[in-house]
Amino acid sequence: MPARFGDNRAMPFPVNVAVHPSQFPENVRRDLLESLRRRRVNPKFLYDSLRQTQKWLALHQACSPTRTDPDCAAIYDRSFEAAARHIQARHIHVIGLGCGGGQKDTCLLRLLQSRGAEVFYTPCDVSVSMVLVARHTAIAVVPEQNCFPLVCDLATADDLPAVLSSRRSTSWRVEAERRRLDPRLFTFFGMIPNFEPQMILPKLAALVRQQDGLLFSANLAPGPDYGRGMKRILPQYDNPLTRDWLMTFLLDHGVEKRDGRLRFQIESHGGLKRIVANFQFARSRRLDVDGRKFEMRGGQTLRLFFSYRYTPERVRKVLAGHGLEVEGRWITNSEEEGVFFCRRKGRC
Repeated sequence: MPARFGDNRAMPFPVNVAVHPSQFPENVRRDLLESLRRRRVNPKFLYDSLRQTQKWLALHQACSPTRTDPDCAAIYDRSFEAAARHIQARHIHVIGLGCGGGQKDTCLLRLLQSRGAEVFYTPCDVSVSMVLVARHTAIAVVPEQNCFPLVCDLATADDLPAVLSSRRSTSWRVEAERRRLDPRLFTFFGMIPNFEPQMILPKLAALVRQQDGLLFSANLAPGPDYGRGMKRILPQYDNPLTRDWLMTFLLDHGVEKRDGRLRFQIESHGGLKRIVANFQFARSRRLDVDGRKFEMRGGQTLRLFFSYRYTPERVRKVLAGHGLEVEGRWITNSEEEGVFFCRRKGRC
């Protein structure tokens, strides 16, 4: 029987996890209060607790195309093969930005290792629970001493290039100067939908050096008509598992289900379309968070979630605008998911 996350028999020793200052308690508190003040929940708070992580993993298992559509898993496999051909080195550092449960990253790690590379892995996520799940998945392939879990808020961390350069074992640091040009392979799977592109893409581009590669996935709106494609995929969001996951944040902060209604809708923003989930209060509710009171009046809305949907051409365009060139792309037959292999523009 496979070991479960949290089973002490599977993880008998303490695990070292680095926590970036962006996730220090005082900064998390600041971000939470700002979320409630603006009535727009920071996406990271949907993955904050172990309960939320477990609910998200259950949702992902039941609804993610990578779990339900064999063609989706196949495009990831093909993208991994292409990345391995493009980045050939004795030592490769895979950095999973928004690693989630780490299943896709682990498939990539296994392939790179089968090609004879010594592989290092940094699972990076905003959630301690998620990082530990990804680490637990990956150490079936990567030696524990080559795995460097990092808890970090990608949206607010401005020193990631320096931080990631230091995420090495002692033996790696001794040879850091000799190995400084070794390639890194970044994964950014399932993340772009929940970030404002103009905020996250400059940070992502700043990480990718000339010798590095980036595997980037995007949820897509299928078909030639962007608007119709959005309507087609709306039920993937408006369903009981998603509602249960999103409501966890509100329930944990004193809101009751009968206080209002969760509504999903499609909206246009910055030339793109996205799915938005708003909780509309039917009656007043006062939230008390760390001594700060927030009055939610009847009729007011609190944005819980948003998810951008792209098209392949829109992905290419937004990445090109930040100096990243798509060198390969793999799209599912349903046209609802795409994986893109990218390098820095102007690379020799």
